[in-house]
Amino acid sequence: MDKIVINADDAKKKSLEELFKKLASSKKGISSSEAQKRLHTYGLNEISEKKVNPIVKFIKYFWGPMPWLIEVAIILSAVIQHWADLGIIATLLALNAVVGFWQEHKASNAIELLKEKLALKARVLRDGKWQEISAKELVPGDIIHIGSGDIIPADAKIMNGISADESALTGESLPADKKSSDIAYSGSVVSQGETNAVVTATGLNTYFGKTAQLVEKAETKSFLQKTVIKIGDYLIILAAIMVAIIFIASLFRHQSLFDTLQFALVLVVASIPVALPAVLSVTMAVGAVALAKKEAIVSKLVAIEEMAGVDVLCADKTGTITKNELKLGEIKTFDGFKEDDVLLYGKLASPQDSKDPIDVAVLSKAQEKSIKIKGYKITKFKPFDPVSKRTEASIAGESKHFKVSKGATQVILSLTGEDKKIAEKMNEYVNKFAEKGYRALGVAITDKSGKWEYAGLFGLYDPPREDSAETIKTAESMGVDVKMVTGDHIAIAKEISREVNLGTNIIIPKDFVDKTDRKAEKIVEETDGFAEVFPEHKYHIVELLQDKGHIVGMTGDGVNDSPALKKANVGIAVAGATDAAKSAASIVLTQPGISVIIDSIKQSRKIFQRMNNYSIYRITETIRVLFFITLSILIFQFYPITALMIVLLALLNDAPIMTIAYDNVKYSNEPEKWDLRVILGIATFLGVLGVVESFFVLYLGINILKLSLPVLQSFIYLKLSVAGHLTVFMARTKGHFWEIKPALPLFIAIVGTQTIATLITVYGILLPAMGWFLAGIIWAEALTAFFIIDALKVRFYKVLSREGVDIYK
Repeated sequence: MDKIVINADDAKKKSLEELFKKLASSKKGISSSEAQKRLHTYGLNEISEKKVNPIVKFIKYFWGPMPWLIEVAIILSAVIQHWADLGIIATLLALNAVVGFWQEHKASNAIELLKEKLALKARVLRDGKWQEISAKELVPGDIIHIGSGDIIPADAKIMNGISADESALTGESLPADKKSSDIAYSGSVVSQGETNAVVTATGLNTYFGKTAQLVEKAETKSFLQKTVIKIGDYLIILAAIMVAIIFIASLFRHQSLFDTLQFALVLVVASIPVALPAVLSVTMAVGAVALAKKEAIVSKLVAIEEMAGVDVLCADKTGTITKNELKLGEIKTFDGFKEDDVLLYGKLASPQDSKDPIDVAVLSKAQEKSIKIKGYKITKFKPFDPVSKRTEASIAGESKHFKVSKGATQVILSLTGEDKKIAEKMNEYVNKFAEKGYRALGVAITDKSGKWEYAGLFGLYDPPREDSAETIKTAESMGVDVKMVTGDHIAIAKEISREVNLGTNIIIPKDFVDKTDRKAEKIVEETDGFAEVFPEHKYHIVELLQDKGHIVGMTGDGVNDSPALKKANVGIAVAGATDAAKSAASIVLTQPGISVIIDSIKQSRKIFQRMNNYSIYRITETIRVLFFITLSILIFQFYPITALMIVLLALLNDAPIMTIAYDNVKYSNEPEKWDLRVILGIATFLGVLGVVESFFVLYLGINILKLSLPVLQSFIYLKLSVAGHLTVFMARTKGHFWEIKPALPLFIAIVGTQTIATLITVYGILLPAMGWFLAGIIWAEALTAFFIIDALKVRFYKVLSREGVDIYK
């Protein structure tokens, strides 16, 4: 068919029949083959992101403050005819561009993969059958089914009335009532009701021009990223100050302006954390993919950092702590009835092919007990409905006809005439069930005269997951306070809480809702869980805990949970959550259970550790190189290494450091916090020791080995290179370096680059040759100093700890 664009106003004015005619569709929908043709005509039902040409993206790596400095250094090298320097500096610039481009490409691909996993689904009627497809495959004329909690995937004319939340599109906080034949807009959320609808517009042709975005762009910066970038800025300023000092000193000494300027620029380049953006991108992307493997899809990258700091986790009881599978745990009978009788009547009052959880629990127990219904025929059946709150079946037996019913205990009691003795006994049973965490269900049967008799009660319960108790214990050992949240009765909450060793200090909303903020905060902070809560209470719980300074994780699954999920530091949409809950959450779980959440916290803390380790390493290295070179120039009035050597140092040190994103780390047993005091403290300590070590090697070369200046510079270069990468092994642990084995990619990268650094100094490739003897001295000195400094580092961490600085060990 030709492309027909119908705007929202026109679609609203037309009747369903007129629309069907115009769109060549009907209430039975369209065929799959027709849908394919229309998909080709209209395009995908999505707002295509503006894609940057890969060539333009690559060229951008040669534009900006950092590349400009390198490019000026290249021009100066050409002016003073240092062609070797020019070649190496140009290689550094090109390599940074290639590596940065490739890592950004990998990160983008990882995020796209996660977006695909979170893509909206739509129920559509095609070829006369309901099927679930990706929402982006919808076309005008499709018949879709939408219900409570669904994000409306395209503009559509509805066939029954619903209530829709359009706040994300209009800013209007109250849900909009949509009558039959109204237009439901793409991106709004069904808050009540369900209906079939005919798609009138897709993609760019929708009224608001865009569908709800479930995944934030990869460029979103977390507090962690901003802080690491601040560290980068700090290092650049530090480099600028040192270079200014060198420049002023050279002017007073009447040294070559061009040589000094080239050296100064190269020193700045070496001090700048060139690999920083790539390290950030790849670490976050690798982390997001690792979390996805743990069945937790990150919809907002900032959640990785926030998850690492979570210290209070408000976990839903149903489906997270428990299995969300009802079991029939106990049967209580009234006078004249046996347990098997009650179970038989319950089975007769349950449709044999039912998928209702209560029916399934009753039928499973009956099968387990070998209860047969042979000889009984169900002649009439009334299914459960929210008004009557019970099921009823008319039974034809071999010798008699009777009715059975099962439902809410009070409803069944009123059916039987509300006998006082039965009522007292029933309440006693209900209370005993509640103490065990069971929900009571009444069963009744009619006698010969047709009068209803209360036969007994079923005790139904949702058992805890096998791993819940152990996982909660693990969470508590990690400094995470788990609080159970449920809408169930307080007695049920207490029993489940006791079974998983959470404690039984469970409160209900009235215990904190009407209290002053200070009292409410204390009550909410000290409780083990919450019962009989509604979604609005969840929001208030999160707010109170945040006001007490906690980083809060909150689970949810329904459309009404969205405000609490948005409010929480980490909103977690559990397995089977509605589209609305998924869009509000930071992390979407694809597998049920609390263990998935705890695994996510562990992974997030590992990612945090890698970024922390990188920051310590980068600051340490800048201090070691910058201060040593600056002080050497000021005190000894000579350049300890050449500009070319600085470039090689930056080249060989930055290229492999990106493998830190894959490094082995131990997650912290306490929630992570970004503490610059600890980072700057340990980095300064290691950096200063590195400067002292470098001057020792300089003394060794000048006074003991009596080396010529060119060989001395190669000697110093190899020391800075080897000791620099050994610093990575020191920076990655708070204990001794051997306590956590480095990941193979990191180890191979470091060994590989230092082998290259050794060979080019030994054989004089680009640099003056110094032979194996001097290289052996450097390796022996660097390894000895490495062991000594590592031992001092462990002691320094202990000093920090004694002084009350939290080092999150």
